[in-house]
Amino acid sequence: MFKVEYKNKLVKIFVPIMLSNLISQIQMIIDRIFLGRMDILYMSAVGNATAPMWTTMSFIYSLSTGASILISHSVGEKDLDKAKNYAASMIKFHNVIPVLMFFLWLFGTPLIFKLMGVSENVMKLCVTYTRIYAPVFLILGLGASYGVVFQTSNYTKPLVTYGILRSGLNILLDYVLIFGKFGFPRMEIAGAALGTTIAEYCGAFYLLYVTIAKKDKFFTSPGFKRIVGAKIKPYLQSIKLGVNTAMEDLLWNVGNLCIIRILNTINETAAGIYSMVFTVEILFVVIIGAIGSGTLTISGEATGAKDHKLYRDVVKTAIKWSFLVAAFALIFISIFPRLTLSLFTTDKEVIEMSVIFIILVAANLFGKSGNIIVGNGIRGYGDTKWMLFTQILGTVGVVALAALFVFVFKLGMLGVFVAVLCDEAVRAIINFIRFLKIKF
Repeated sequence: MFKVEYKNKLVKIFVPIMLSNLISQIQMIIDRIFLGRMDILYMSAVGNATAPMWTTMSFIYSLSTGASILISHSVGEKDLDKAKNYAASMIKFHNVIPVLMFFLWLFGTPLIFKLMGVSENVMKLCVTYTRIYAPVFLILGLGASYGVVFQTSNYTKPLVTYGILRSGLNILLDYVLIFGKFGFPRMEIAGAALGTTIAEYCGAFYLLYVTIAKKDKFFTSPGFKRIVGAKIKPYLQSIKLGVNTAMEDLLWNVGNLCIIRILNTINETAAGIYSMVFTVEILFVVIIGAIGSGTLTISGEATGAKDHKLYRDVVKTAIKWSFLVAAFALIFISIFPRLTLSLFTTDKEVIEMSVIFIILVAANLFGKSGNIIVGNGIRGYGDTKWMLFTQILGTVGVVALAALFVFVFKLGMLGVFVAVLCDEAVRAIINFIRFLKIKF
């Protein structure tokens, strides 16, 4: 029965995650539209500020991947007691690093942005945004932990309401605080950061309510007593597995930061254009990423159950679905590139120079789809070292190639986008070959 219903199960997991993430991305896009239409420098500031912050946030979320894999394996083995022990240990101990990150971003921002080569004009804006947003790190550990519980319990439906609540409130607060409506002061970029921070906390309180009110829905969720009495050993076991994914994600983000550093040597607005174009890509990546989240969970359960056919079928189905998303994105953006870009800026010159970039980014979705889906399938199997290995090659390769194209061949921003496309395509092929060799 499980084999017959795996597609329905995949849909049940990924659709709510997709809707929640899409709502969040639409909110972020509206946020950037507000700022970008005021000044392109605000786009550069948000791009420079959010890139390193998301690097550390992604590291924290990726560390929890190990627990997700081990819990899924336990579910596949039909050992729910072991699954709950992993979950309890993660909830109890996965808060230390986020608190340290809070202090890093509160006090270390000027040095970080100086190392990134951010100009003086943009630096002040970046520091302002980052320090106001930093308190979000204090709730990040619990958010990552309970995200795993939701996903491994195959009950992600509340994430849709969470996305609507959090993003709707964020848009309202951004409008009021950025532009100074209804008697509030005009805060501009500081208002964007404050609105986002308040909305994140409101969303967290809602998820806390759901976790308590609908505890029977979460079959991998531990009780309060189990959390209090949890030992650190299961957490360390999950971290040992998850650290490879966290390092992989960190390396990808470090590569992205290096690319932004290269872009900052071109001109003051290059990072803003890069941020604008990839904001559009992210809208489609969150759909593919949601499919990948479902793939990780079900492939992990299939591994625990020693069902190789189911494992293969899940990953291949997810690849097909993600390629359909990529094809739609490429067709839509190729037909309406200027219309899409005009949402973020009214500068005609910026729009015209960005047309080729946004089409290349859409084409890049095929390689990115392969890496997201196949990568999650490989992780679900329990091999997180392989994905780290290919990411090391990818980060070194994309930064070197981007530097070569920009500084030697003088291709400017075009060289950066071509380098990114080559990186994703090559890694997708290598990872797919590894997937085909998996046996159990």
